[in-house]
Amino acid sequence: MTIQWFPGHMTRARRQIQDKLKLIDLAIELMDARIPISSRNPMIDEILGNKPRLILLNKADLADPAVTAEWVQRLKRDGVDALPIDSISGTNVKEIIPRCKHLLKDRLEAQIRKGMKPRPIRALIVGIPNVGKSTLINRLAGRKAAITGDRPGVTKGQQWIRIAGELELLDTPGILWPKFEDQQVGVRLAAIGSIKDEVIHPEDVAFHVIRYMVPHYPQALCERYQLEGLPGDLTEPEPVIEVMEMIGRRRGCLQSGGTVNLEKASALFLRDLRDGKLGRISLEHPGE
Repeated sequence: MTIQWFPGHMTRARRQIQDKLKLIDLAIELMDARIPISSRNPMIDEILGNKPRLILLNKADLADPAVTAEWVQRLKRDGVDALPIDSISGTNVKEIIPRCKHLLKDRLEAQIRKGMKPRPIRALIVGIPNVGKSTLINRLAGRKAAITGDRPGVTKGQQWIRIAGELELLDTPGILWPKFEDQQVGVRLAAIGSIKDEVIHPEDVAFHVIRYMVPHYPQALCERYQLEGLPGDLTEPEPVIEVMEMIGRRRGCLQSGGTVNLEKASALFLRDLRDGKLGRISLEHPGE
């Protein structure tokens, strides 16, 4: 299975970002806290170069807090400042401007020593589609300054947005890369909704998530779907299908003859995952 995803507007977005780099002081990069590595575009490092960077682990309210804490420490060891946030509830959003100021502390202090009044910090906000950039901008601005949506590809162009006189944000469309070398990256992105469901079949995505959740979050599956137990070995496809059939029967996803409609059950399961109804789940761990 080869997943390719590079609409024309994403190609333009990359070129536009590179053109604006000379105007910005730092970059704010959003990742999804549930899949930090899979939800960051490896081209971003190449595009941004040595620009100071703040990483925001967004949707942290949906992720396993213990795993998120490990990611913050991992990124810190790599020399990157990282902050878990949730742009919908506002968790830690007020910490963003102070973190930006800290990253530019030397420059701001030098301007003050020269008797200059520091201008607003200019920051480029980047991330893959559907990672929550527009929702975050609206939360920071206290108004509907950016278009939001629960699907990839909502933001089509660039716009400058002033935040409380201290920060100016340049919003950009989400950028995915031309081809996923690791196909599991594409599946994880599809699991959280960053890739349109038409790209990868929902059953494939749901089966992948179940295969991960059985050893890591068995209780979450049992509690959500009132299951008494789970198969122990999911290295073969049959036990994964068995779990999905158990879920489908519990949720009434039956078809003619009393068999489970796996497509319907898979779609229901993914909707529960994305809505946080399975609890706080992370699908990547720093140690893996």
